Amino acid sequence: MSKVFDMSKVFDILIIGSGLAGQSLALRLAEEYSVCILCKRDQPISASNWAQGGIAAVINDEDSIEAHIQDTLIAGAGLCDTEVTRMVVNNGRSSIEWLLQQGVNFTRDDTDASLHLTREGGHSHRRVAHVADATGDAVQTTLSERVKQHPNITLLEHHIAVDLITTHKLFKETPLDGPNRCLGAYVLNNITGKVLTFSAQYTVLASGGAGKAYLYTTNPDVSTGDGMAMAWRAGCRVANMEFIQFHPTCLYHPHAKSFLISEVLRGEGGILMLPDGTRFMPSHDPRAELAPRDIVARAIDFEMKKRGLDCVYLDISHQPADFIQSHFPTIYQRCLSLGIDITRQPIPVVPAAHYTCGGVMTDMQGKTDVDCLYAIGETACTGLHGANRLASNSLLECLAFSASCAEDIRAAGKQATISLPDWDESRVTDADEEVLITHTWDELRRFMWNYVGIVRTTKRLSRALHRIHMLRDEVHEFYSNFRINHDLIELRNLLQVAELIVRCAIERHESRGLHFSKDYPDTLEDAIPTVLTPENYSSLLD
Repeated sequence: MSKVFDMSKVFDILIIGSGLAGQSLALRLAEEYSVCILCKRDQPISASNWAQGGIAAVINDEDSIEAHIQDTLIAGAGLCDTEVTRMVVNNGRSSIEWLLQQGVNFTRDDTDASLHLTREGGHSHRRVAHVADATGDAVQTTLSERVKQHPNITLLEHHIAVDLITTHKLFKETPLDGPNRCLGAYVLNNITGKVLTFSAQYTVLASGGAGKAYLYTTNPDVSTGDGMAMAWRAGCRVANMEFIQFHPTCLYHPHAKSFLISEVLRGEGGILMLPDGTRFMPSHDPRAELAPRDIVARAIDFEMKKRGLDCVYLDISHQPADFIQSHFPTIYQRCLSLGIDITRQPIPVVPAAHYTCGGVMTDMQGKTDVDCLYAIGETACTGLHGANRLASNSLLECLAFSASCAEDIRAAGKQATISLPDWDESRVTDADEEVLITHTWDELRRFMWNYVGIVRTTKRLSRALHRIHMLRDEVHEFYSNFRINHDLIELRNLLQVAELIVRCAIERHESRGLHFSKDYPDTLEDAIPTVLTPENYSSLLD
């Protein structure tokens, strides 16, 4: 249960999002600061919880920091920031040690009780520490208990941020001297329907990615790009939004919603096959099933479209049954509940939107373009992932940047407080027709899947942008005239993020990493990030 809410709504640190980035930052700061974590729904619901694979870290003596860096740079197709990559990789061992101190019970090797390390696509060594095939859930459960027990952390479930409060917005008529500064956020209590005003010394966006912009996704329903949209409206730059990672293997079954089949299955010998049993990955890449995700996803997409298939198959049944059941208990039980025995049968799989490699631009401490506003985790574009995220680097990034962000906040010191006005809803009424929200959400996700998916064309992207602008006007009118609710806030944010994805994709006149364009199939010699600046665009849904 959430703690009782202090009606003063004033905290030292406001963290928007309760995934690994948000919870680890809260625990690192809670001894010195009052911290509030906002969760849109129940606390366990986050992309971090759903992470199956693990956390990449150089622990084995046969591995090396340089090898992990090189694997990351290769996967990132020339767009990774080398300095950031080195910082994150160097934090691998300490991140695992911190989690062990928190009580995370990583899977151990049967022979010597050391951490069991597995290998995933794009990695040259076994370096992925894991808790069976449910690492995210195990890590989040452990940290959640510590968060709930800490006296300096206030956890508020069913609270969704509406927008950030900044000095430039608050004092639009009579601007204050100095740079734009974040002062907190307006937050909707989903239970009472009231919008509350939260004041904070520092605000941290840790609200995850935007997988729900697509029809098929491995992400939970909360992944609606809220932090990215709010940061853009507050004046922050975003970068590399065109690089949407489509996980190659999402379970294809009418009764399975967004269930990921972990990369680790391929790391442990899983083979991708056509319905007739023919293996196809070796003809697409010499690394076969262990190629980076973008290559595997495009290969599956190619084979499905070429042959008119609904899905392809991932087979690990050649491994001993006890090995499969012990290493992949979650996947084994979920598939078995749907009538698929993976010890004897291949798993039907399709690609699905999985990870947003771009996001809010930050420095190596998670600082954004707005003072006192940070972004960490999938919300941020730190430079680590480049044009394609290497498997199991995401949870590592959350841990590394929560540590550097906490350090920076401690060093920055206390900020001057400013009295904040309450949310004004004096000119709005209750909505008389909310079917618009449902229909618009469905339409957005379908045309994003069809026009801005694994393979793109300029014509498809232009059509998508045209549709977004039409929907924008309808939703903006709805937002301006009626009392807001949870669904409207998420739809507004998804439209904003969808526009940013499409604009970035239109600006990239090449194919690189996760962005593949039929009109620009070649990769340019110079790798240049796609950076969007708010003042250069008419912002969506001001």
